[in-house]
Amino acid sequence: MMTTELNLPVESEALLTPSEVAAMFRVDPKTVTRWAKAGKISAIRTLGGHRRYRESEIRALINGDIPAQRAAAE
Repeated sequence: MMTTELNLPVESEALLTPSEVAAMFRVDPKTVTRWAKAGKISAIRTLGGHRRYRESEIRALINGDIPAQRAAAE
């Protein structure tokens, strides 16, 4: 079974759509997609090719628990 960085089963972790993430950050959904392509946030692809984002990661970003420019530093 796949696990996340937090060692939680992927199946039990809540996933958000680009629109839901965009609403949380008050940006356009295309901006969220660009962030994922740039490596600023991680995305999971559905079988249909759509992106989904881990709710725990998004909430951590909003709370400042994860540096926003983490990919740029790596």
